[in-house]
Amino acid sequence: MQRQLPVRLMKSISVSSLPATANLQELAFAHSKGSGRIARVVLKKGKTQLFKDGSPMVYSGAVDRIIGRPPPTTGDIVLVADGAEKPIGWGMYNSTSMFCVRLMQLEEETTRDPSCALNMEKLLETRIGAAVELRKTLGLPSDSTNTFRLVNSEGDRLSGLIVDVFGDIAVVASSAAWVEKYKSEIEACISRNGEIRHIYWRPSVEILKEEGLDVSNLKEMHSSTCPRRTKVVENGISYAISLEGQKTGFYADQRDNRQCISKISDGQRVLDICCYSGGFALNAALGGAVNVTGIDTSLPALELAKENIVLNKMDPGRISFLREDATLFMKGALSRNESWDIVILDPPKLAPRRKVLQSASGMYRTLNSLAMQLTKRGGLLMTCSCSGAMTQSGMFLRILQASSPFCCLKPDINENL
Repeated sequence: MQRQLPVRLMKSISVSSLPATANLQELAFAHSKGSGRIARVVLKKGKTQLFKDGSPMVYSGAVDRIIGRPPPTTGDIVLVADGAEKPIGWGMYNSTSMFCVRLMQLEEETTRDPSCALNMEKLLETRIGAAVELRKTLGLPSDSTNTFRLVNSEGDRLSGLIVDVFGDIAVVASSAAWVEKYKSEIEACISRNGEIRHIYWRPSVEILKEEGLDVSNLKEMHSSTCPRRTKVVENGISYAISLEGQKTGFYADQRDNRQCISKISDGQRVLDICCYSGGFALNAALGGAVNVTGIDTSLPALELAKENIVLNKMDPGRISFLREDATLFMKGALSRNESWDIVILDPPKLAPRRKVLQSASGMYRTLNSLAMQLTKRGGLLMTCSCSGAMTQSGMFLRILQASSPFCCLKPDINENL
């Protein structure tokens, strides 16, 4: 999909007239001459260091006051300042979200290189270009892997933007108001990658609703020639993918974890709870597992999983997929005294928002307690959470520790590319 940037009057800074080491204060002053004064979001005492250390999301509770007349509106560029009103960085403002600002650059970065300062179009071009180059450095794509996460939100310093690549298709998951505002620019940056022919836009409607957007106008967007299904290869395993499936259609961020399961499964019995299209189960079977069972409630997902067995010419006698509720299956298996050498638990997003953390905590505790009991003594449990609200809260490890007094847990923070 080739797209052109829309013709518009670009509000940019003329950096040529500024000192080579111009700070953000000076850059903002230069910007204001042509575009109007930029509002300042002033942080409360004691909150500054958190964001200087790299946290990109300025929550409303950290804000002391906002200086600007008229006040900023959602999608505006704002300065983020300490209590003395000295800028520490700049970002995208949101008047509705619990995340008041998503920081894009810190002050010292703009001093070193002012070319992207207060210029979202230039920043997108730079950051997405850097993401592409980083993946190339890591050997992506390759003959054995043509599906991967190209842009990993905060991991690539573009909070709220995820881009997964499936062969010649890029699927964009949008979860921030600024992403929707700069949709055309983002697509143009992705299209510069000559291997991408189609872009499929998938807004996270429930999250964007909390961002204050009118979701009645939001919909999945793609070219008329973009296929709804495709086939990809990851670490030598072929997958049929539905672009209308969960998340972007495939959990590209679990690539390294799937490969890990393949390496440790030889001779093992493996249980894959909430298996979706069978990624972990297929890797276990390829790694020499004697028996693999995948459990999920989604019929379309299980149909993909079974298709993937055929795609990879695997023995259907060693790998099976069952449509069952995870909790009911595990309780039934316990009543039959069943156990597995390796258990993988990767449930869907149980805590999409902070307000449901309490109820989600109970569900995570129940699922993990059952999974631990189904893991043979000396066996391995791989457990995951894709709920950002849960992992950001710091509660997940405590929940796991509370699920069983006999388990020894080692946290593994894995930001997969």
